[in-house]
Amino acid sequence: MWFSETHVAWLFLAVSLLGAVFTLNAFVPVRRIPVLFVPSFFGSWLTAELALHHIVWQAIATVLFLELGALSHWPGMVGMGITIASWLGLLILFRDGHNTRHTFDDALVDLSQPENSARLPLTQLVVPFLFRRAGVEVLRDVTYREVAGKTLRLDVAMPKEPGARRPAIMQIHGGAWIIGDKREQGWPLIGHLAANGWVCFNVNYRLSPAATWPDHLVDLKYALKWIREHADEYGIDPSFIAVTGGSAGGHLTAMMALTANDPEYQPGFEDADTSLQAAIPVYGVYDFTNRLDTMLPRFRSRMLEPMIMKAFFEREPKKFHRASPLDRVHPGAPPFLIVHGDRDTLAPVEDARLFAETLRNSSRAPVMYTELRGAQHAFDIFASPRTARMLDGTLRFLTAMHERAKSADAPLPAERFSPSDPAPAVASGNN
Repeated sequence: MWFSETHVAWLFLAVSLLGAVFTLNAFVPVRRIPVLFVPSFFGSWLTAELALHHIVWQAIATVLFLELGALSHWPGMVGMGITIASWLGLLILFRDGHNTRHTFDDALVDLSQPENSARLPLTQLVVPFLFRRAGVEVLRDVTYREVAGKTLRLDVAMPKEPGARRPAIMQIHGGAWIIGDKREQGWPLIGHLAANGWVCFNVNYRLSPAATWPDHLVDLKYALKWIREHADEYGIDPSFIAVTGGSAGGHLTAMMALTANDPEYQPGFEDADTSLQAAIPVYGVYDFTNRLDTMLPRFRSRMLEPMIMKAFFEREPKKFHRASPLDRVHPGAPPFLIVHGDRDTLAPVEDARLFAETLRNSSRAPVMYTELRGAQHAFDIFASPRTARMLDGTLRFLTAMHERAKSADAPLPAERFSPSDPAPAVASGNN
């Protein structure tokens, strides 16, 4: 044999250290060191959401190393200790994801659980990137607008069983307003809602740098107009349409909800009804002005100013404030469920806390905030224990808001603000 038990022991130690680094990074992801930022994000995201999968592959590798005699020398024994410690950390990560249910229960305590709702299939937790749901029909690449040489399309997911006057929801993908596509994001939630009687529209929109803000928002408002115009075709109730999205899609979700029927963002269709009846921004971006000094280094100078806004903040601050959901809150906002992870390194949780508190102090509608312990950015891209609990909580919120909308005389529940850290962030005044 070309390798000895000593070599096996040292290799086992190296592999154990690698696994431990992934586990530690999931607890303390790197944000301020540019060269480590991207690998740290992906590592922490995939480790936290797939903790049990990591334990399985590490256990298989450990058995193989033990069979090859890794414990015959001290490096192997040290590696075994490190591996056990790593597994304990992974179990804590799994527990945090599983306990997301309690976070939603606390935030939605005044809302009833929907009756006889379909649950996320266990097969999707085992095979996380399996998005297809039984009883759901998906129509791909439906054109809703042609503008600036671009053909904009959306996908529609709906129950296979015929129906009418169903509630609808728009899903807006993220990608820093520059990348992303409807094929890549939102499908666990879309499948879950469609399996429970909702009609879901996953919408593409123009992207920067070709698009300049507010082109992105204008396209989405046009999509909402198109959805209402085709309500009978897709069997939806045009009087109840919600919106959701993550990251940049969370920003656009909030802006859609807070600028209903604003002619500034409806050129050529100023009279269209672009009101929304509920909004669920997930790990969204709520501030383009960096008032809490949480913006990633060089994000403004390299992306936000030259590629998205096509303006300098120091010269045109009003543009950045008007593009910030934090500066667009008002008493007439629709009901909000704001979802954010407390380990988000791309969209810091401090901004979400401030947005939730600011909106709660202004809006007459319910404002509910759920801060998910241990969650990184993009945690809901695929199925995981945390995603499963979020799907149930989102359905619970939307079902309650739909029922209350159908009964206009029903009292609204008390507004709730329930982060894992009860103290909301306070604006520092930094610009």
